[in-house]
Amino acid sequence: MSEDPTRDRYIELLKRVLTRYGFSDEDWRELYLARAPYSVLQPVLDMLRKRGIVVGRSAKYDKRRRACGLDWPVHAETMVGLRRLDNLHECIRTIIRENVPGDLVETGVWRGGASIFMKGVLTAYGETRDLWLADSFEGLPPPDEVNFPRDKGWRFDKANSYLAVSEDEVRENFKRYELLDEHVKFVKGWFRDTLATLPATQISLLRLDGDLYESTMEALEPLYPRLSAGGFCVIDDYGAVKPCEEAVHDYRAKYKITDPIIDIDGSGVFWRKGVSDNAIPVAADENATAGTRTTRVG
Repeated sequence: MSEDPTRDRYIELLKRVLTRYGFSDEDWRELYLARAPYSVLQPVLDMLRKRGIVVGRSAKYDKRRRACGLDWPVHAETMVGLRRLDNLHECIRTIIRENVPGDLVETGVWRGGASIFMKGVLTAYGETRDLWLADSFEGLPPPDEVNFPRDKGWRFDKANSYLAVSEDEVRENFKRYELLDEHVKFVKGWFRDTLATLPATQISLLRLDGDLYESTMEALEPLYPRLSAGGFCVIDDYGAVKPCEEAVHDYRAKYKITDPIIDIDGSGVFWRKGVSDNAIPVAADENATAGTRTTRVG
């Protein structure tokens, strides 16, 4: 694959704009009161937000936290941070260089930033693979504590006033970057209802960002068998949300998957399907502001 400084500069700039890395004007955070005893006030904040009034608190901008995806940005299209975008870049470069067949799929897209980045990289390399965005576009459901007891107490649905982003808003974000075309496919609905019939029959990159045990397992079961040999499985919340990690280990144990799990930034991880350690790409430089170097964790 030939070097192209202009292409590489575009991709690096795209990372920084999508994360708002280095934008020092974000010095406040929207206020959430999901935990008792203050949770009784959260419906009031949600009502105000629907009327265009957002209650916030001051919060010093921290470049290291933004790079590692450790904060919830006010304006950025993604909260995954620079390191996880670096990883996606390297995975896509490898897929293209080695002609790994298949579409790209993201389950759980929020404002669409990670998918916008993947589309931007594909476009920069002249690739026309389909990109599938699967999401409820209504936020996260309450945990199903009966069928998925490991999700007990993880109430991401309490933050849906922030986490729920409509399909129309995500489409507009793609348009803002001039990256919306016929190869960007939207799949709206709960994973249990949509992923088994997802039209993508072959996948080269599978990025899961469902947070909970239930949503992680509901994505792995129907989609991982479609991941091509040499393709990449990326788990966004493995190191941050215990039920997500448990779902990954349970699925891998069930199907005897031994491909090494590689840490990205302390939260996200990935592995390459059916390929030895020495063929796993890592970021080209240390990028010290963005956290730890990629290492094996399992």
